[in-house]
Amino acid sequence: MQDELIDIVTKSGDPTGQSALKSKIHSKGFYHNTVHIWFYTRDGEILLQQRAATKAIYPLLWNVSVAGHIDAGETIKDGAIREIKEEIGLTISKKKLHKIGVFECFQTYPNGIIDNEFHHTFIVELKELIYNLTPQEEEVEALKLVNMNHFHELLDNSETNNHFVASNKPYYEKVIDAILHEIT
Repeated sequence: MQDELIDIVTKSGDPTGQSALKSKIHSKGFYHNTVHIWFYTRDGEILLQQRAATKAIYPLLWNVSVAGHIDAGETIKDGAIREIKEEIGLTISKKKLHKIGVFECFQTYPNGIIDNEFHHTFIVELKELIYNLTPQEEEVEALKLVNMNHFHELLDNSETNNHFVASNKPYYEKVIDAILHEIT
């Protein structure tokens, strides 16, 4: 996995004009931007990604459809479009991205990673069949669609089912609300 150059932001998310390698950002705890893109269908299904077994944080847990870091000098939307293409092989236009917010995620992990991220979060209607998507081997173990009822059930039991990152439950609920608003 390449060590990307990433822009550093302040604790309030403002640009600092400085960049560093992702490894340094995570070892020093510098604040930085990421994107989360949640794909949904008009039928009320959500595309979930199982994190690759080789991931340093939460390997094999299910998570957001697509996620990644914003490269130095890259806009948020350009980073979202790039990550979608890289992780699931889908090309979409920027106008399809519907931003639902920026969510702070400041966490330190036992492996030494200090993750101070601003998740710029988008929802996008998935119009492609899941078997036409191409998961990126280094990032994605598997993809699946789950309906809202099953998603809620998995989420409600996330403390014990080892399916989702349990601490992210309030964030997932905000995403669900935004998707439900779009499809109802």
